[in-house]
Amino acid sequence: MTTESTLSFLSGLFDEPQIVKTETVQSLWSGYGELARYYLPEKDKTIVVKHIQPAHSESHPRGWNTDISHQRKLKSYEVEVQFYRTYSESCDQFCRVPTLLASHSKDGSTWLVLEDLNESSFTVRFNDTTIDWIRLGLRWLAYFHACHLGTGAANLWQIGTYWHLATRPDELITMPDNQLKRMATLLDEKLNAAHFQTLVHGDAKLANFCFHENRTDLAAVDFQYVGKGVGIKDIAYYLGSCFLDEDLHQYADALLDEYFVHLNSAFKHYQLTIPFKKVEQEWRSLYSFAWADFNRFLSGWSPGHYKMNSYMQSQTDIALSMLES
Repeated sequence: MTTESTLSFLSGLFDEPQIVKTETVQSLWSGYGELARYYLPEKDKTIVVKHIQPAHSESHPRGWNTDISHQRKLKSYEVEVQFYRTYSESCDQFCRVPTLLASHSKDGSTWLVLEDLNESSFTVRFNDTTIDWIRLGLRWLAYFHACHLGTGAANLWQIGTYWHLATRPDELITMPDNQLKRMATLLDEKLNAAHFQTLVHGDAKLANFCFHENRTDLAAVDFQYVGKGVGIKDIAYYLGSCFLDEDLHQYADALLDEYFVHLNSAFKHYQLTIPFKKVEQEWRSLYSFAWADFNRFLSGWSPGHYKMNSYMQSQTDIALSMLES
């Protein structure tokens, strides 16, 4: 990772010779680069730069250092660049994303230069929070799904989400030989065959939302796994990122209802002619399948993961019983 190469690129881009790196926000997964903040003194503003410098890493946090994993990561960064270049402009204030300022690739490295959301007062981040903040994420997802309903996924993942089956053969092999493994393909086909498809964020965990100081607005980041899919996949994953087992049993049903209230409002906002009730009916029917699909991934990737709780298992049991009937 060379800060010098980033500074050189930014200085030419903004015609500022004195740009300063103020902090590394975080390293990218498995050491594939970094997210950092830079200060432009002549413009008196900060920007965020995602510098992607792929290498066949030996440092995957859970030991998945295969070529399949490496190629998936490479494609994920290409997808993120394409999302910002082609799709992000359609996202309005109800599904806010950072503004792309520039993108550039050279000698195996890629730079995404983005608006610093902190300068727009989206300064609040959570790994755990209260239900009022969590509700804002449901609203964002509803508007994102409505905004992109029926959108083709050209140059994105043809099946969105980072856990989709076609990209996870290693994890499938390591699963125990049980009903979930035997029905993995049927689960995948059930979700992919849905009539009403949109773009899903693909990694809609709480940590990928930046909340506004006014407590009413938010923006989302990290679009490496955006692609075609049913919106309910994002919802199941999001709820699983926000709540532990007991709270899922207590709140999930009501929050699922709330998501569809927001989705209905979003249909009206974007003046969609697609019948909302038909979308709601189909996506509700796939809720358990979305949970089971993510359970399938976790079962191979990290058996015993804390998200593999009784709520996930109960939803998985529902989906598997429906497939058998």
